Amino acid sequence: MQKVYTVTFPDGEKKCYPDGTTYLEIAKERQSMYENDIVLVVDNGKLKELFKEVEHDCELVFVTTGDNAGHKTYKRSMSFLLVKAVYDALGHEHVDKVRIHYSVDQGLYCIIEGNRKVDEEILEKIENRMIEIIREDMPFCKRSIQTDEAVDLFHKYGMYDKEELFRYRRSSRVNIYRMNGFEDYNYGYMVPSAGYLRYFSLHLYDEGFVIQMPTLQDPRIVPPFRPQKKLFDVLKESTKWGDMLGIETVGALNSEITRAGAQNMVLVQEAQQEKKIAEIAEMIKNRKNIKFILIAGPSSSGKTTFSHRLSIQLRVNGMRPHPLAVDNYFVDREHTPKDEKGNYDFECLEAIDIKQFNEDLRGLLEGREVEIPTFDFVTGQRKYNGHRIRMEENDILVIEGIHCLNPELTKMLPGENKFRIYISALTQLNVDEHNRIPTTDGRLIRRIVRDARTRGTPADRTIAMWYSVRRGEERNIFPYQEEADIMFNSALIYELAVLKQYVEPLLFGICPDTPAYPEAKRLLKFLDYFLGIGSDNIPANSLLREFIGGGCFEV
Repeated sequence: MQKVYTVTFPDGEKKCYPDGTTYLEIAKERQSMYENDIVLVVDNGKLKELFKEVEHDCELVFVTTGDNAGHKTYKRSMSFLLVKAVYDALGHEHVDKVRIHYSVDQGLYCIIEGNRKVDEEILEKIENRMIEIIREDMPFCKRSIQTDEAVDLFHKYGMYDKEELFRYRRSSRVNIYRMNGFEDYNYGYMVPSAGYLRYFSLHLYDEGFVIQMPTLQDPRIVPPFRPQKKLFDVLKESTKWGDMLGIETVGALNSEITRAGAQNMVLVQEAQQEKKIAEIAEMIKNRKNIKFILIAGPSSSGKTTFSHRLSIQLRVNGMRPHPLAVDNYFVDREHTPKDEKGNYDFECLEAIDIKQFNEDLRGLLEGREVEIPTFDFVTGQRKYNGHRIRMEENDILVIEGIHCLNPELTKMLPGENKFRIYISALTQLNVDEHNRIPTTDGRLIRRIVRDARTRGTPADRTIAMWYSVRRGEERNIFPYQEEADIMFNSALIYELAVLKQYVEPLLFGICPDTPAYPEAKRLLKFLDYFLGIGSDNIPANSLLREFIGGGCFEV
């Protein structure tokens, strides 16, 4: 007798399905109840792809492109489709490598290495082939092979970054995806077929092109392409740093660690960052009238350590820097605005006493002595403890806060007296040529380690808060990043190999029945690509010390 399984849905409805029924069949039955495409399913708390079959009584939750995991799956699958279309449209003989680099606007910047330069005609061929594949609704097929077999397979395909990556793979097996004869490895789950990938646009940009995709908020709309040149330039510069070291991918990083150890790589990367900080200090000195350095960036960018290191370089240039945190100008707790859930919104601009902040800075600019407040986060009150400042000729304020690039924060101050810096950990390393490492993953790992060390916050709580943190960044920081006079990338090419030792025990400590478990499992799988290195050779003034501890600055 054929087995029958009972499936319980989020609305409480129960339905029986015979053995052999796929999640995809069930998803198609329920699709009309969802605004966005269902691309994954959660079965009794475990994330699964739709081609798998129901094997037991279960509670199912559907994941759509409007959910974070579903949105990532869409982008990952689109990258696979793009690479296949490039080889189909141009021919393998004309393509040495397709490199998917980093985010630009809402898309990914890509380079095709080969004997044909990408132009409008080439891009149109690629786009047309993608549309053909989508219309044919080609399925993604998955197979598991031995790791040694994967090494040989990708050598045969000329995908040498993947070949190198799998030489360090601890797992004995690897999942490979195939679409109509084209095979590739992708870090993470895929949609069932190409018909799900209807929303994209291609745009020539710089030396390559950008594939623009929908946002998490509007999964069916491809926004207009609005490149952010300053951000792109700093990403490009960081990629060149990695290329100079011969480290573009995780496999290359692992090879460097096994061949030469980490010490030289660490020293070179730290020297590159110190050189950039020195250049910024020199730039500030040459502007003559700068009195206020405004530093902003998303969570876990290393803003505090950066401000200390910049201050040292400013002193080298004859200036006398004074730190100032915008958080000291929070309005008293009872006047703090609340969000839509009734919670205090400490990240909105209105949580800052802009009027007093500007009056104090204006007073300093005019040569008056000003008493600087501190904010007591326990009582929720601003206090004055006699900390007074008067700005002399060579004095300069180093101001740190999430709103520092928002013109509204310093609206009463003359533009010629301000120097704005945007700092973020813009990961320049990729898993391989087709699988990029999202900047947000690097920052989340940094924050998990720091929160556990300095606040005793368990990893599951940091993961649970991350969506809210990211939402605040999207609203308060990213819209103003192009306002910066200079951008600084705080990511270190070696850092995930160091952070691995600190974060893995924290992630393993997350219970399977908690909402954070799927994300913890994903991060653990990701970190398994890296060979670990110790922290003994990390300088005391490194930005990484802000997260792992043992640094020479108060952070």
